[in-house]
Amino acid sequence: MSTLIVPTAYIDGYTIARERNEKVADRYIEHTTLGDPDLDPVIEELSSLPPNKFHQHLRACVLQDETKMRKAPQSLREFFENVANVEPRWLNHRNFIPGESAFYKNVDLMLVAFVTGVLVEGFATLISKSFNITKRVEHTERRLMQNNRQLMEIFYPRGLERANDGWKTSARVRFVHAQIRYLLSNSDYWDHDAWGTPLSAAHLGYAICTFSQNLLEFSQKIGVKLTREEHQSILDVWRYSGYVMGIPESILYSTEETAKEIRKIGFICEPEPTIDSVEMANNLINSIPTVAGITDPKEQEDTIRLAYRLSRALIGNQLANKFNYPRSSSFLTLLFFRLEQKYKRIFSRDVSLRSKNFRKMIELSVYDQKGLSYKLPDHVLHRKSSEW
Repeated sequence: MSTLIVPTAYIDGYTIARERNEKVADRYIEHTTLGDPDLDPVIEELSSLPPNKFHQHLRACVLQDETKMRKAPQSLREFFENVANVEPRWLNHRNFIPGESAFYKNVDLMLVAFVTGVLVEGFATLISKSFNITKRVEHTERRLMQNNRQLMEIFYPRGLERANDGWKTSARVRFVHAQIRYLLSNSDYWDHDAWGTPLSAAHLGYAICTFSQNLLEFSQKIGVKLTREEHQSILDVWRYSGYVMGIPESILYSTEETAKEIRKIGFICEPEPTIDSVEMANNLINSIPTVAGITDPKEQEDTIRLAYRLSRALIGNQLANKFNYPRSSSFLTLLFFRLEQKYKRIFSRDVSLRSKNFRKMIELSVYDQKGLSYKLPDHVLHRKSSEW
C-alpha cells in the first residue's frame, strides 16, 4: 500500500478525523491530492490549442455534432466516447421523477436554503482559496446565477438525459473545474505541499454531499415537506449530476448515510476557515439582492439582513462567527419564516405555484442569448482571462 500524502494544511484536522472514522478520513485525505483522473490529462494535452479552437471542439463533442466532432482531437473524442457518455450501472432516470416534481413545487424555499446554507457552508473548506486566488470572488453575482442555472436544469424533467441541458451544464462544470485546476497547478499562486490539488476530488466530493444532503436538511428547516420517495429522488438527482461533473465514484456518495459521513469527516479534516472563506461567504450573502433584481436601497438592506439571519440559523452560530457575520439573534427566525411561507402557500394553487416558481428561477439564472457557452477560462486570474 502506497504512503498517504497529507497536505500540511490538513495534518491537524486529519489526526482528529481519523479517531472518528479512520476509513473515511483516509479516503478524504487521499482525494485531496487527486483531481479528475480521466479529464485532467486531456486538458493538459490540449493546453497548447488556441482557446477558441478548443471551445469549438468541446462544443461539438457536448452537442454530439458528428460532422464537427471528426475535426476534434482524438483524446477529446475518446474522453467523451469512453468516459463522459458512459452511464453508470446504478443509473435509473425514472428515479428522478419524484424529485423533479418536488423541486419545482418548492423551488423558492429550496433556493433560499441553497444560497444561505448550502453554498455558504461549502466555502468553509479550502475550496474557497481557488476562488479567491483567481478572483472569481469579484464576480459572485454571475457565479450565483450560474449555480441557479445548473440547479434548474438538473431538476427539469428529463434534464439529466444526455441530450438535455441538465447533463450539459454538469459536463460544462467538469471542464471548467479541470481547466482552472490546470491553470492553478501551473502557476506560482498554488502551494501544492500545503493545499494538495486545486479543486480536488475531495472538495468536489464534499460539495456534492452539501448540495444534496444539506439541501434536504436545510430545506426542511425552512418549511419544505417531502415524502420519503421525493427525499431519496433528490439525492439520486444530485448523485448522478456529481457523476457527470467528474467526481470519482471512490468519493461520490452512494447513500444518504455515506453523504453525511463524508461531509462530517471531511469538515473535520479541513483547516479552520480562512480569510478566503470569510470573503466568499459574505460576498455571496451580499450579492443576493442584486441577483434577485432588488434595486430599492431599503429593500436591499432588509433582504441582506434576513439572509444573514437565515444563514446563521442554518449553518449555526459557531461557523457564522468564523465567517464574521454581523452579530444577531437567529432565535425564532426559522419559525417565523416557515409560518410566513406556509401562509403564502395556503392561497396558491399547486399548478400556479409551480408556474410562478419556474418563472422566478429563470429570472435568477444565467441565460445568455447565444445559448449555453462552452468557453473556458484561459488565464489563472479572472480579470486577465477571455470572457467565458
